[in-house]
This record gives sequence, structure tokens and C-alpha cells, in this order.
Amino acid sequence: MNWAAVTFDWNQARAFLATVEEGSLSAAARVLKQTQPTLSRQVAALEQDLGVTLFERVGRSLVPTASGLELLDHVRGMGEAATRVSLSASGQSQAIEGRVTITASDGLSAFQLPPILKRLRAEAPGITVEVVVSNEIRDLRLREADIAIRHVQPDHPDLIAKRLRDSIGHLYAMPAYLDRAGRPATLADLSDHDVIGHGDNARMAEFLADFGVTLTDRNFTLSADNGLVVLELVKQGLGISALSREMAATVPALEPVLPDQLAIPIPVWLVTHRELHTSRRIRIVFDLLAAMLGPQTSPITQS
Repeated sequence: MNWAAVTFDWNQARAFLATVEEGSLSAAARVLKQTQPTLSRQVAALEQDLGVTLFERVGRSLVPTASGLELLDHVRGMGEAATRVSLSASGQSQAIEGRVTITASDGLSAFQLPPILKRLRAEAPGITVEVVVSNEIRDLRLREADIAIRHVQPDHPDLIAKRLRDSIGHLYAMPAYLDRAGRPATLADLSDHDVIGHGDNARMAEFLADFGVTLTDRNFTLSADNGLVVLELVKQGLGISALSREMAATVPALEPVLPDQLAIPIPVWLVTHRELHTSRRIRIVFDLLAAMLGPQTSPITQS
């Protein structure tokens, strides 16, 4: 539809915009200080005037349809223009505020998120961030987090995913350990070494077997399900373990083991839910994470 050719009733358009941003008619009515029936009639009148369905009901929430999302950009532009006029007249500045929850692995949360959050504080100080540190896949559909940084592609159609880049992992050890235990010359030599596991030793052994590495239970002298603990165990010279290049770079003394023979691809996915289309604060954080965590080589896609 050519929205530019449509004449909008601002009250109807404002009712639509508030319903999108608040997620329900009752919440939108409270924000606009109207009764819910009045606001509902305004939205229904806009749908009738345009001849399209703007919302679908998902549980207790109203979710914009494809037509609704297409209209949203135009109505939001009207709203921002009206806000700018109001703020200009009152001498105030527009603030973007609210909480955004990000879930990411322990290593990424500790070593890569802090400089990003420092920049976010400078650019959007009204946004508060909660970091949920987890190596497990959190369920964004249940709102356990607003944005997830994952190493596997999500498989639910309601989630929005962007593949940022592929990091690389290698096996690393401290020189002191390798001086004592010997430096492996081949992948087969790894079977004679102490390996620090990442919690599920059988899964790690199975994964490395695909690269030609044969490990048994006796190789896993230590194990931890926390990446920072694994890193510290490696730093103490207790064995060899798999680490991302970014994590290993925090300890310059670490020595890669057979890097030319064993490189582990680690995809980096940025994932959020459909609220990305309607929440400015989530959009701002999502875009900043995408810009600072990887090259812009992939479009945002429905996963």
C-alpha cells in the first residue's frame, strides 16, 4: 500500500502507535489516558479506513501484522515529528529509557561486552542493561532476555537472528605445562596429554574426534562448566583446553597447540524477538552489539 497517499487521523494513528509500543489495548489506554473502548474504536476505525488488519492476537498481547509493521515506520515518524515540536517548544531533549536484558556466555560477557556497554552508556545513558551470564540457550520467547548472543543458530520462526561473524577456537596451554609434558607434534600426540574439559567431557571428546583427536576419560583430569574457570585452570599450567581466540588473547603468555591442524569454527549469532521492530531501546542495543561484535556481512533474517 502507498501509505504516503493515505490521510491519517492523528488520534487514530496515535492509538495504533501506543498499542504497538505497549503491546495491549489496556496498556495503551493507560498511557494515553483514555478508556480502553475508546482506544479500541480508534484502532478499529483506522483498520477500516485503510482496509487492512493491523494486529493479530498472540496470547494476551497484540502483535502487529506485516501491514501493521509497514505502517509503523510512517506513524512513528509522525509521532517523532510531533514529539520534536513539543520538546523544542518546551526546551527539553528526547530521552530513550528503559531496561534491556542481554544473555551471553561467561567469556563474552567478561571480555567483549564491557567496552560495548561503556559506549552504550555514553550514547544512551537512559538505557539500563542487565547481563545474564549463561552458557545455556536462554528462551527469548519466554522473555528470559531481550537479546541473546549465541554460538548456535536459533530454530524458532518468531525469533530474529543475525549471524555476525565466525570466531575461531584453538587448543591452548601455558609454556610451563608444554615444557613439562612435551609439545604435541601431531593430533595423535594429544592422547598423551592432560585436557581441561568444559563440563561435558564426553561431548567435548566426541566433538574433537571429528577433527581426528582421540581422547578418553583419563585425559580429562579437570573440568569446569564455566569458561572463566577453564581459562584460569589453563593459566595455572594444569593442562590443555579449547578457547576462543578472543579469550586466549587476554592471556598473552598462552601458547596455541597445533593451530595449523586444529581450528574450531565458532559462529556468533545475535538473536532477539519480534519486539525489535517496536522497541527503540532494544533496537539501539541490538544495532550497537551488531556493529561492535562483527562485520556487517549478513542481513537480519527470520530464523
